[in-house]
Amino acid sequence: MDFESFTLLAATDDLGVEPAARADADGLELRLDFADEPLAQLDAYDGELPILVTNRPTWEGGEAADTAGRLSALETALEHESVTAVDLELAALEGAGDHDAGRVADAARDRGASVVVSTHNFESTPDRGAIVDRLERACGHGDVGKMASTAQSPDDVLAMLGATRELTATGEQVATMCMGSAGRHSRAVAPLYGSRIGYAPVDPADATAPGQYDLATLRTLVGQLRSDT
Repeated sequence: MDFESFTLLAATDDLGVEPAARADADGLELRLDFADEPLAQLDAYDGELPILVTNRPTWEGGEAADTAGRLSALETALEHESVTAVDLELAALEGAGDHDAGRVADAARDRGASVVVSTHNFESTPDRGAIVDRLERACGHGDVGKMASTAQSPDDVLAMLGATRELTATGEQVATMCMGSAGRHSRAVAPLYGSRIGYAPVDPADATAPGQYDLATLRTLVGQLRSDT
């Protein structure tokens, strides 16, 4: 996955959903922090879709303990041929915790895998300038800078979309979305402004973030909006 164009990922903790995801997804996001025996799942995987691996720590909204083992699991996952991208937190790359996330980024590059550098705000959405600053920092560490924030109003979504368009116009690869009911539509609209990655579960009951559409719905919405424009 190089994310040079919009890439829709089926977000999951179970690689067994891959056959059902093929019709609509370009790849899978495997959440190691939610999954049972994720490395064993990768060992057994024989699907067609490429995989991005995420092992989100508790301080960034996930369930993984902030130990050296969290990053080691990502390094091990990258040894699998099907894993072609990894998600690392901006805060980890900038020094949060006692462990070196940079080595995982280096391991990914050594294997030709892409690095998505992510940052989240589960309370609010900052202003456009702050969004741009954070995404620029993320892009400086990886191939794609990703930001997800919680929208409280349409103005928050406008700030995110404006920042997305601004950075895309300068040649950066970003993935953006607003969480929550006020920001849900951003998941379908942001690709029109340059966002390179969308996330959606095959089954809406398996959503991993507030406001996610299911996979088939998001693929349809993005496709319809693109055809309209």
